[in-house]
Amino acid sequence: MSFLRFAVRRVAEMAATLLAASFVVFGALYLAPGSPASFLLAGRSASPEALAAVNAQYHLDDPFAVRYLSWLGDMLQGDFGRSLTYRTDVSRLLADRLPTTLLLIGMALVVVVAVGLFLGRLSAVRGGATDTAVLVGTTFAVGTPSFVAAVLLQGVFAVKLGWFPSSGAGDGLLDRVRHLTLPALALALYLIGMLARVTRSAMLEALDGEHVTVARSRGVPERHVIRRHVFRNALGTVLTTGGLIVSTLLVCTILVETAFSIGGVGQLLELSTSTKDFPTVQAISLIIVALFMTVNLIVDLLLPLVDPRITLGSRSSSA
Repeated sequence: MSFLRFAVRRVAEMAATLLAASFVVFGALYLAPGSPASFLLAGRSASPEALAAVNAQYHLDDPFAVRYLSWLGDMLQGDFGRSLTYRTDVSRLLADRLPTTLLLIGMALVVVVAVGLFLGRLSAVRGGATDTAVLVGTTFAVGTPSFVAAVLLQGVFAVKLGWFPSSGAGDGLLDRVRHLTLPALALALYLIGMLARVTRSAMLEALDGEHVTVARSRGVPERHVIRRHVFRNALGTVLTTGGLIVSTLLVCTILVETAFSIGGVGQLLELSTSTKDFPTVQAISLIIVALFMTVNLIVDLLLPLVDPRITLGSRSSSA
């Protein structure tokens, strides 16, 4: 199978999956207790006339299929509807909050990749006491949920030492980076432990390979053996884990943003869910699903390029 054919097939599969996900996202909220109309009329007498007016204004009395197709058509045109809570376009809410969330995820991802790969490689190559120390540290990291890490970091570095702000997103790039440093660390801690362990295991497996023995017997310098024959062969496993890491970041950012009152998309989703702001929840949920599938698509396309031993479509067929 050619790479182009494989890419087209995967994009088509992603589009079909996203279409199915959009149906689930749209329909699931209407199965939950309560309704948008009851929320809009909270605190007021819900007379039949008032309820009918709200249903007509938001087309809540249209058949489900009509509402879904209309919503899907608007989504494809970039119209995410109007927030029931904030009384403004959802696209405007996302435009105001999405940059903060993307910066937070980007900072956390850089920390995870840099520290996780370094610790995993160090543990596999050095062994001994270094390996034990890394295993103990990563065990602690993996066992610490993001919200617990957020509380600990706030208490030590924000409240006690006063090195970083304890809440808010800041103004301007440098101030924003300073405000997001602790949230990024809280978001990254668990994933650093996971990536370090995966990197260590993949490199230890590669170290036992026959090609490594042959390279060493030929007098190839150890640093070249590690870089060319060990770390490179472990990249396939590491890259697959990278897709899971990005997906986890998308989900865990909700907890971290709420803990630090950052005001990003994650916190917006939490608030919108509690107030049954259906249009906002639907838009954010579908965006998260789309990002999740895009990350997996990129991983599938990169794997054969990183590791020639992986044939096109092998990961997808085994998943």
